[in-house]
Amino acid sequence: MKGIVAAFGVVVLFVLLIAGSAMMMATTSQAAQSAGVLGNCLAGAGIDTAAVAAQVRSILDGASAKTAHVPGLDLPAEQIPNAQTIVATGISLDVPARGQIVALATAMQESRLRNLAYGDRDSLGLFQQRPSQGWGTAEQIRDPIHASTGFYKALLKVRGWQQMTIAQAAQAVQASGFPGAYAQWEPLASTLQKTIAATFHHAGGKPANDTSSPGASGCVPAKDGSSFGRIPEGQVPKGYTIPKDADPKARKAIDWAMHQLGTMYQWGGACTNPRGPDPMGRCDCSSLMQQAYAHAGITLTRTTYTQVNEGKPVSPKDLKPGDLIFARGSAARPEHVGMALGQGLAIEAPRTGKPVRITPLKDWSVLAIRRVV
Repeated sequence: MKGIVAAFGVVVLFVLLIAGSAMMMATTSQAAQSAGVLGNCLAGAGIDTAAVAAQVRSILDGASAKTAHVPGLDLPAEQIPNAQTIVATGISLDVPARGQIVALATAMQESRLRNLAYGDRDSLGLFQQRPSQGWGTAEQIRDPIHASTGFYKALLKVRGWQQMTIAQAAQAVQASGFPGAYAQWEPLASTLQKTIAATFHHAGGKPANDTSSPGASGCVPAKDGSSFGRIPEGQVPKGYTIPKDADPKARKAIDWAMHQLGTMYQWGGACTNPRGPDPMGRCDCSSLMQQAYAHAGITLTRTTYTQVNEGKPVSPKDLKPGDLIFARGSAARPEHVGMALGQGLAIEAPRTGKPVRITPLKDWSVLAIRRVV
């Protein structure tokens, strides 16, 4: 009897094992099929890159992202600005386009280009970086510029990363448990990088890597601001007020620009919301000038290269508050612009890592001056 029971048990167990294996195989097959479909879609097999680029350009130009359909991006209103920040940060750090693609593919895999407040263990943000592994504080990691900068610095330390595949380069930084997963995002990342970078080609001169003054030679107006001594970054020097004889429109532009003091520079930023959460709402040098005068009712073009042709030329001895002052590069193609404040001072959005600030004209080498009022 015991033999019969034992035999019956073996048969039942064998049947259960077979059924379980079949279920596992079916589940695994379904998972593999789903992953394959997802992988094929994301790998670009069904993606019209021209259509994706058109959608992205439309959103970057101000179209609503609510009705946009971008394959691989289910929340374009959130994801595209984050992609824009990653590309802009890469450009400002002189990271080649391939490195920007690596960063985009990594962020797509790690967070789907969302600035997450959660993740595996203490992972956070676009790249799922961990405070416990030295990427910064939780607050820093959730700053897209800090996170992107940290990723790029780590990538640039990887020996031979430019000869690696996109997935290999991403894995060298991330040390993921799924190293092959990054590859599926390469086509979409490439399209995003190319499309977004093209919008910055017209955003003015890329910030120079200098750490002090905007230039090394040129003309300095008679009043050089040296009487104010050292000016703390992002603050109004003690004793300064907008001159009473300033043109009313220039006064409005100066006042608006001064309200942005202390906000951080963002290369390619539109300066439409300098204190908002989106880094691309912050200011670069030419967008600060553009928006300041927009609030005074005067329309300026977007770049230093074109702003140097706005209004009329002015000599240094005739400099007035509100005049645009240009430095770096050449007089025909300057790479930096600021605004004269009077009393030998200027306001500027200087470069990556620095805030909008007031500086004395003695630190400027003025190549050209334009009056737009």
